[in-house]
Amino acid sequence: MPAELKSTSQGQTLILTISNPEMRNALGPEIYAAGVEALSVAESNPDIRSVVITGEGPWFCAGGNLQRLQANRLQPPEHQAQSIENLHNFIEAIRVFPHPVVAAVEGPAAGAGFSLVLACDLVVAARDAFFAMSYSTVGLSPDGGASHALAHALPRALATELLMLGSRIDATTLQQHGLVNRISESGAALSTALALAEQLNQRAPNALTSIKELLQQARGHSLTQQLACERDAFVKNLHHPNGGIGIGAFLNKTPPRFE
Repeated sequence: MPAELKSTSQGQTLILTISNPEMRNALGPEIYAAGVEALSVAESNPDIRSVVITGEGPWFCAGGNLQRLQANRLQPPEHQAQSIENLHNFIEAIRVFPHPVVAAVEGPAAGAGFSLVLACDLVVAARDAFFAMSYSTVGLSPDGGASHALAHALPRALATELLMLGSRIDATTLQQHGLVNRISESGAALSTALALAEQLNQRAPNALTSIKELLQQARGHSLTQQLACERDAFVKNLHHPNGGIGIGAFLNKTPPRFE
């Protein structure tokens, strides 16, 4: 069966499922293109307020397809460069998507599969899930933004070990370092992620969009620049209809129903 990215929905949550079970959900060009397209369509759909990315069966994603990579060695370097650009387009689409994106991880998330997890805003992982930057094991270096994400999130020594030695790291350890939000029982990562997404869906989508943008901007901003961005976002959200809905509900001690 060819690799595909299945798209379904539950309430206001879009569920994207990496489906390539014969290759442990290894990634490929079809999945990258489908991911970018699905997120683009979801962005213009007012009924979608969150996205969950998961893998089919007992794996999240084994990373790149090594057979395809071996075949690409016979192609001009530009061929592989374009393939990586397509992966990076998917990664960037996740990062700039205006609503929260949650990873639901069962089993291994290796190589670019780990990079995909790191691109998401929130991560739910099964207790027995594990993560590995396996690139150096096969003589390669990381892609998918892994070096950027790990360098910003982890102590340098640990990021170096993960990338240079390809060491496995379990979900509990990643949670201790702030890269996993929730630990679920085995087999329950998706249901736990959907419950988390439903909590997000109940909040003002414009406010969550601003929060996601502010967190992205903060990495490259001085405090003065970030204060200006926070001011502008606050004023915009105060004058959004949801600002009135939220404040009014709080003052009246009733649940808000955001637009």
